Amino acid sequence: MTTFTPATSEEVLSTVAWAVSEETPLEILGHGSKRGIGRPLQTEHTLDLSKLSGVTLYEPAELVLSAKAGTPIAQIEKLLAENDQQFAFEPMDYGPLLGGEPGKGTIGGVLGANLSGPRRLKAGAARDHILGINVVSGRGEAFKSGGRVVKNVTGYDMSKLMANSWGTLAVFTDVTFKVLPAAETEVTLAIRGLLDDAAAAAMALALGSSAEVSSAAHLPERIAARVAGGTLGSEAATLLRVEGFGPSVAYRIAALKTLLGNAGPLEEISGETSAVIWRDVCDCRPFADGSEKPVWRVSMTPSQGHQMVLTLRMQAAVNAFYDWQGGLVWLRMEEGDPEAALLRGLLRKHGGGHATLVRAAPAHRAALPVFEPQAPALAALSQRLKQEFDPKNILNPGRMA
Repeated sequence: MTTFTPATSEEVLSTVAWAVSEETPLEILGHGSKRGIGRPLQTEHTLDLSKLSGVTLYEPAELVLSAKAGTPIAQIEKLLAENDQQFAFEPMDYGPLLGGEPGKGTIGGVLGANLSGPRRLKAGAARDHILGINVVSGRGEAFKSGGRVVKNVTGYDMSKLMANSWGTLAVFTDVTFKVLPAAETEVTLAIRGLLDDAAAAAMALALGSSAEVSSAAHLPERIAARVAGGTLGSEAATLLRVEGFGPSVAYRIAALKTLLGNAGPLEEISGETSAVIWRDVCDCRPFADGSEKPVWRVSMTPSQGHQMVLTLRMQAAVNAFYDWQGGLVWLRMEEGDPEAALLRGLLRKHGGGHATLVRAAPAHRAALPVFEPQAPALAALSQRLKQEFDPKNILNPGRMA
């Protein structure tokens, strides 16, 4: 097995061109923090982008940052924090959940997996903040899309097309993202002791108000103790984050307290403690236990999440918590994994959605569709895209389907 470690985009191009000429598949890696997601690959060679690293452009006044694809996201977030800026979409770090080190994800992987965190309700995902890309397709051809300015139109938006492709269409060499100022103040209002259905109602009420809640999550009993070093205690916590200028945040928190005064005991959390809680929710820390117990990431209608979990619990032992107002459900199977068809069937009965197996033993991942199966028309479109960008199936073959 050969591992190629290019340090320039030209070396990436020559490596992929060689693989195309030899019809030899490549596994595409950054630092491998998400290597355990998707079907296991059977490739003889690896294209390791960890040396393709470094910020190539950062203009804080213009809210633009460009970096080579293998640049660690932790390094970039540190640079942004020094300038009171951030990626508003709050990219998740899969490393701890998959048994790896935190901070190993790369900026290319952020777009390849279309990462987002609890602020997705307000800010969207990585694809909503990408400005431009430089890539090498599975044909061994280099091309670029977009640019380094916020207002940029170049026909088809290939940058967004590449989001969530998991390295199966092209290899990123450089990416350019829009960045935004970090909030001056962050305060989390926690409602304690609610059951899942009451929490869903409270989150819906808060999100429908004028308080401009940027994140809403519910940690059921005992799950709450697994974030922020246990500072929340074991009692269920329904979390509402408000961000912005200090006086505005104080006013909106007061409005939420009035609105939700009858929901349950209220607790105000601010500063670093609030930030750590949301970082742990973002990274699915409650289930980052070092085990291989299957973990599913389920995206669905927010009002239906707790109902789907209740139905699933009648047929399987499962732990769950909720982000995105209940629209993102994290599930850990405690006694083996039920049939994927069972979970996806329940999704269809509760308004539809997507279920992705993000952690499991390799043999388990090889035995079922890890990503949500596409409808026939969409699957045909995906196949045509694959044929256009990687006709010889060189890049991450079989990872998604």
